[in-house]
Amino acid sequence: MKIKTWEIGLATGLAAATVAVLLNSCVTIPKGAKAVRPFDQHRYLGTWYEIARMDFKFEKNLSDVSATYSLNADGTIRVDNKGYNYVQQKWKESIGKAKPAEDAGTGRLKVSFFGPFYAGYNVIAVDPDYRYALVAGNKLNYLWLLSREKSITPAIQSAYLKQAQGLGYDFSKLVWTKHEH
Repeated sequence: MKIKTWEIGLATGLAAATVAVLLNSCVTIPKGAKAVRPFDQHRYLGTWYEIARMDFKFEKNLSDVSATYSLNADGTIRVDNKGYNYVQQKWKESIGKAKPAEDAGTGRLKVSFFGPFYAGYNVIAVDPDYRYALVAGNKLNYLWLLSREKSITPAIQSAYLKQAQGLGYDFSKLVWTKHEH
């Protein structure tokens, strides 16, 4: 059977379209969640300490987790995540990049630590002084409560967790991050 040139082109085009859809479909926001608007990307830069998270394999057994965001020369954001693996007793670091998933004035970013693969990073709450933030991932199994300091006031914690609970997050799965190192 002889394959025609247009068939190869069609197959290649369909494959490329499928990959594009799959890559972009990972950059979502949980149903009912709304990203912060207006969002000041430059005020968000700097170091944030993880107060709590929904645990997943890349942060398994980590304490002392922080993320530092800085501007790259090309306008993307450098993401430097660090945490102490208390089982292996060593520091772990991941460097990635982020860029707006929509316009820069909306708290929806897409973050990549693995080449062309991006995931949603949705700032769904931030206080007026950009000291505390609540970040949702693509789905209800990714959530981070962040602070500019290694602790958070009970009132802010309660308000942000109430917002997350209203979206359907299961608090029994939260890991409260210790900061000891």
